[in-house]
Parts: sequence; structure tokens; C-alpha cells
Amino acid sequence: MQTDKPRRKRETPAEKLHRLTEIERMLWTEGHVVAGIDEVGRGPLAGPVVTACVSIPSDRLVMGVDDSKKLSEKRREALFPLLLGASDYAETCFVWPEEIDEINILNATKKAMETCAARFSGSVILIDAVQGLRLPCQARSLIHGDALSYMIGAASIVAKVTRDRYMIELDEKYPVYGFARNKGYGTAEHIAALKQYGPCPAHRRSFIRGILGEGV
Repeated sequence: MQTDKPRRKRETPAEKLHRLTEIERMLWTEGHVVAGIDEVGRGPLAGPVVTACVSIPSDRLVMGVDDSKKLSEKRREALFPLLLGASDYAETCFVWPEEIDEINILNATKKAMETCAARFSGSVILIDAVQGLRLPCQARSLIHGDALSYMIGAASIVAKVTRDRYMIELDEKYPVYGFARNKGYGTAEHIAALKQYGPCPAHRRSFIRGILGEGV
């Protein structure tokens, strides 16, 4: 005889906040001032890679933070000003396509992370997976950190909204590629436009050679 599996209890906003701040609460108890760093835009064919470093005090936490990929655009946009308003430190950094082509995307991401964290005066920075950074304080790298850490999740939202807004502006300058919709990622629409019109200055030449050939 089959029995229905018990339904998993849906996590409340307060429970999610408690879960996502588990690492931060441990560090706060030890007296640390904590920030998180995350990036967006490592994989697109066009546009910059963008990083954010965010630090929010324990008494000003904003409900609803999560990995930016799990949130709708509307929800990210709603959280963005709240996170900036609550933060003691919030910096973003862009590394542009020309430099990505020159130093590769991993080094560009590391450079952006180091730059956005350079003026942070706290004691611990939580990072999503990336290691070997030159930071102004202790660093702790977490695999899937944007789903485990409140600060990394907050940084992921700030970076995502910042980059998306830039790509929407870029769409007005180069409308044929659909940047407002694809944010520079290699969608069918974007690839078709690349083949028809060729690249624009916002494209990463090292990323599109497989599409357009080595002569790009």
C-alpha cells in the first residue's frame, strides 16, 4: 500500500534569513566585521564582468536575500536599493571586454574582486569559490557561497542588477544583438545577429572566435 510522502515544510522568510546568516552569525560572535563578494558575467559573449563587495551590519539585514539566480528580475530590482541603503560598504567593479580578452576571464574576475574590496576595512570577506585573491583582510572561500551566505547573496544581487542595467543601456546603442533580453549571453538570437552583423566593440573577441572564426 502506497502512502503519500509528507510535504516538505516551506521555509519562512525568517527561517531563510536564519539559515543564510549561519556563517555570518558565527563570525559576528567572534567580533568580525563581514563582507561578501560575488561576480556576474563570466560566461557572456559581450559586456563586462561585474563584481560587488557588500557588508551589512547584523541589525540592518534585509529580508528576501538569496542567490541572485534564484530571484526574479523584479525581486532583484526591489532588493537592490534596500541593500545599498542598509550597507556599511557596497562597491562594484567592471572589467571590460578588451581587458578580458587580454588577461582571460578568470584573471579579470579576480582583478574585479580585488578592486571592489580594496577599501573594505572589516576583518573577513566571504567569497563564492574563487581563491588566491589579494584582499585587505582574511578571506574565506565557499563553494556555492551565493546559496550559503547572506553577504555573498547580497553581493550577487548588487552585481547582477548593476550589470543588467548596463546591458540594457548598451542595447540602446547596439539594438541588433538583443542585449536588453540576453544580457550578452549566447542565445540563438544573439548568435544569429553576430553572424549577420558581425561583432560590436562590446563583444569579447576571445569568446566569439568559435562562432565567427579566428579572424575576429
